Amino acid sequence: MVAQDESAFIAKGITKRYPGTVALEDVDLRVDAGEVVALLGENGAGKSTLAGIIAGLTEPTEGQMTWCGQRYAPANPGEAIAAGIGMIHQELRLLPELTVAENVMVGRWPTRRGMVSQAAMAREAKTHLDRLGFRGRMDQLVGELSVAGQQQVEIAKALALQARLLILDEPTAALGTDETDALFETVRGLRADGVSFIYVSHRLAEIAQIADRIVVLRDGHKISEHASGQVPAAQLVKEMVGRSVDRLFPEMAPPTDKVVLSVRGLTSSTGAFADIDLDVHAGEVVGIAGIVGAGRTEVVRAIAGADPRAAGTVTVDGKELKPGLRHAINAGIVLVPEDRKQQGVIVTETIEDNIALANLDTLQQRGWVVPRGVRALASDVVTRLGVKGRPDAPVQSLSGGNQQKVVLGKWLQRNPKVVILDEPTRGIDVGARSAIYELIADLAKAGTAVVVVSSDLDEILGLSHRVVVLARGRAQGQLAGAELTAHDVMELATQ
Repeated sequence: MVAQDESAFIAKGITKRYPGTVALEDVDLRVDAGEVVALLGENGAGKSTLAGIIAGLTEPTEGQMTWCGQRYAPANPGEAIAAGIGMIHQELRLLPELTVAENVMVGRWPTRRGMVSQAAMAREAKTHLDRLGFRGRMDQLVGELSVAGQQQVEIAKALALQARLLILDEPTAALGTDETDALFETVRGLRADGVSFIYVSHRLAEIAQIADRIVVLRDGHKISEHASGQVPAAQLVKEMVGRSVDRLFPEMAPPTDKVVLSVRGLTSSTGAFADIDLDVHAGEVVGIAGIVGAGRTEVVRAIAGADPRAAGTVTVDGKELKPGLRHAINAGIVLVPEDRKQQGVIVTETIEDNIALANLDTLQQRGWVVPRGVRALASDVVTRLGVKGRPDAPVQSLSGGNQQKVVLGKWLQRNPKVVILDEPTRGIDVGARSAIYELIADLAKAGTAVVVVSSDLDEILGLSHRVVVLARGRAQGQLAGAELTAHDVMELATQ
C-alpha cells in the first residue's frame, strides 16, 4: 500500500520576498491524490505567486516542497511539466497564428516518416477538446476563436500533458454555463483517476460544486483552511477581504421612461446574429445573457461601432448613427471590451497615457497635448475610482480589478450617454467586483444607459433591471420582475 505522503504534493513554509515587499510568508499547502483544493483570496493575496512557485515560474525565497515523496524544486516550467505538474494560466498563452490542433499538441506534434501528421494531431487534439464541449474545427486558427474558445484550447493543452497535478487559474472566467459544466465533469473524471487539482477562482459558487477543501490567503498569509468545499460564501468573503461584505450587489434605482439607446433590426455582417431589437432607458441596466456562441459580444461590438453591421439602425437620443467606432463615441456610446488587456488598455503604458489616449480631443491645446493636463486627468480618475496605483505607474503592474477601473475611467471622463460592459468582472476578486458593481449602480443613478454582458448568471440577475436572452444569434425574449430568474434565463438561452 502506498503511503499517503508518497502520492501527495506538500509545501511547507513557502515565502517569497521581492525588494520592498513580501508576496508570501510561511505558507503551507497540501494536496492529496485525487483531491481538488480551492485556493481563494483577493488580487494581491499571493495566490498567483504560490501557483507560480509550484509551476516552476519562480523560485521561493524560503520553504520546501515535496511531490510524490520526492523533493520538488523546479527551476522552470519545463521541469514542473516533466514531473507531472501543469498550470492553466488565467492570461491565455496560446499561439494565435497556429491551428487549434497545433496549439493543443504544441511541442508534441506526431510525425510520420519525418513529417508532422496533421491527421494524427487533429485526432488526439479532438479527443481532449470533445471532453470540454468544444464546437470549433481542429484546423481553425486559434486567433479566430472567441475568448471562451481559446480558454477551452488552453485547458485541453494542459489535459494533453497527462499531468497528475493541474493548477487551474480562473479556468472558467470566460466560459458559459454549459462549458463550465463540461469542465467540471472533466475534473471529476480525472479526480476519480487520481489526478489532483489546485483550483484558483473568484467565483465562489463554483467552489461549493468542485472543491474538496478550501485554503484562503490574504496579504500573503494563509488565513484559514476548510476541510470541505461547503462553506458559506459570506464567511469566505470575510476571510478573503478581512471585513464583512453584507451585500455584493448594490440597490438599483428604478430607470426613467426616456429611451437613450434604440437598436432596430441589427444584423451582423458575418452571420453571428440577426434582427436584434433593443431599447435601453436612462438609468437602466440591461443585461444580455446567453450561452457561449450566442452572439452576445458580437451584438454589443456592433452597437458600439467596433464591428461592421449588414443591416439595422442604432439611435442615441433619437439621432440615428452612421456606422463606425468614431461616430458611436462622438454620440456618447463607449465599450468596455471583454478582453481588457488586448483591447481595453495598452498594458506597457502608464495609467495616465492610457486615459489620455481616449481623451486627446479634450486634452489638446492648439494641437499640443499638455502633460500637466494629462496628469490632472489621470489623477482625477485614480482618486474618483479608487485605483490603487500612481498615475505614472504602468498598467501591467496593476491587479485585474484596478486595470478594469482604468478602462472604465478613461471612458467615463467623456461623460457617455451609453456604457456597454462586456464581462466587466472577468478574473476580478470579490472586493474589486463589489467596487465595479457600485460604479455601475452610480452610472445608472446618474441617468446613464448601461448594457452588461456577462457569463456569470448571478451577476446578470443581481445587476439588471431587465435581461435580453440570446441563443444562436437571435433574441429569444426579455425578462424582468418576477420572471427574471436563473431558470427562466437558461430556459430561453437553450431554446
